[in-house]
Amino acid sequence: MRNLLSFIIRYSKWFVFTFYVVVSLLLLISNNSYRQSVYLTSANAVTGTIFGTWAQVTGYFHLKSINESLQASNAELQNEVLNLRSQLSEYAALVSDTLHHEAGDRYGYVSAAVINNNTLNPRNYFTINRGKLDGIRTGMGVVDQNGVVGIVNVAGDHMARVISLLNETQHFSVKLKGTPFIGSLSWKGGDPSVGYVEEMPRHIIYHIGDTIVTSGYSTAFPEGIPVGVIVNRTRGADDSFFSFKVKLLPDFKALSTVRVIKDIYKSEIDSLATFDINK
Repeated sequence: MRNLLSFIIRYSKWFVFTFYVVVSLLLLISNNSYRQSVYLTSANAVTGTIFGTWAQVTGYFHLKSINESLQASNAELQNEVLNLRSQLSEYAALVSDTLHHEAGDRYGYVSAAVINNNTLNPRNYFTINRGKLDGIRTGMGVVDQNGVVGIVNVAGDHMARVISLLNETQHFSVKLKGTPFIGSLSWKGGDPSVGYVEEMPRHIIYHIGDTIVTSGYSTAFPEGIPVGVIVNRTRGADDSFFSFKVKLLPDFKALSTVRVIKDIYKSEIDSLATFDINK
């Protein structure tokens, strides 16, 4: 208490001065409306600046908690998207299976992984991890997500060897998409991304970039599976037909997952093809 009194007595002049200044300002402002407005405007400006600065400071310290909240919300949204995608995929698969069952579709697919592949030889093959026990048989067509990649050549119980499209001995029946015009596609070695279509009728109308697809004239592939796109026209062995250089759609250097096509009528069609009419 003694120290407080000593402090007040010591600085009494400053207290008196401050008191008179405050009283003077109050008298000055209270008797003049213009000065009141100036004071209030200035006070509001100062107060607004102080509060704005304080809000920025406190907001900065709350950024971490805000960011954590946003991250949590984002994670929840991503989980919802993934769940919705999964549900949509399951629904689409269910509808597809139902439609296939009702329509009695001719073709089915067996997914397989490529465990050995080559693109450097004139006659290339690759191996898949599915065999006879999975329903794989010789002569079945093989595709990846982009298009035709080969035909099953040998089937064991657990694995199968596939003749790659990159094999000079193989020819595939193809056609220009959207037309009935049939040709023969083959690979002539070298670039694994380029094939050639021959024996196309000269009267066809085509454009660079048009798609070449399977013709459906075999039990290996259904009609309409993409093979490649036309790059340009080339000089063929027979001037009566067009020949095309084709950019193959599958990336044969990166084959990983493929699908083997199962044709439920294959055995019947093959048996008719080998039927001896003279017997």
